[in-house]
Amino acid sequence: MDKVVTTPAEAVAGISDGATLAVGGFGLCGIPSVLIAELHRAGTTDLEVVSNNCGVDEWGLGILLASKQIRRMVSSYVGENKEFARQYLEGELEVELTPQGTLAERLRAGGAGIPAFFTPTGVGSQVADGGLPWKYDGSGGVEKASPAKEVRVFAGADGTEREYVLEHAIVADFGLVRAWKGDRHGNLVFNKSSRNFNPLCAMSGRVTVAEVEELVEPGELDPDEVHLPGIYVQRVLPLTPEQAADKHIEKRTVRATQEA
Repeated sequence: MDKVVTTPAEAVAGISDGATLAVGGFGLCGIPSVLIAELHRAGTTDLEVVSNNCGVDEWGLGILLASKQIRRMVSSYVGENKEFARQYLEGELEVELTPQGTLAERLRAGGAGIPAFFTPTGVGSQVADGGLPWKYDGSGGVEKASPAKEVRVFAGADGTEREYVLEHAIVADFGLVRAWKGDRHGNLVFNKSSRNFNPLCAMSGRVTVAEVEELVEPGELDPDEVHLPGIYVQRVLPLTPEQAADKHIEKRTVRATQEA
């Protein structure tokens, strides 16, 4: 099945106001920047976005945030975006902060058909007990807080009993990811650290769209090098060389050249 689409507009077709998106990437590494830009151009709004973070000011998901197209974020790290902090503290944005490993497993579980799982992460904290501010009222008060979660005791591999908190899987309407290589059947290969949340977000989406830096023909990818099989991908958008090269760095750290 040829899953290639030719334009960004065709790639994001069907993503309507109020949709839930699982967006790959870690920081600015491996983010589907072309798909994000197309959603910005289309003006799609009231989005709930599940992603490790929300980009930075003026790039990545930060573009959608600045234009008030995101209603709710489910993230694990948000410390690089000043506009994110402003919207959250002033009650303009709902935020569900989730431990990073838990977020990854919630996405994977959604793609694997596992409705929920128990984890020791968060036991004894507001993650399990509830009370984390999800939304402020704009005056410093909490309008909406996280609920308490079920906690149960299980014996571990060593026989020692400990508490575990129940976490629910995430299934998104759409998964948006970026791959290094992909074929027309949707089989994807990710480049080094861009193989972060991308496979998990692809698994989580009911419809997954992959922008690929290099499109190859079926059979060109060795099965052993495929990181994500095409069963999880419904649309493949080949990028132009210019689009593929347009990558940003969160914080550039350099050392002054020492003169001889």
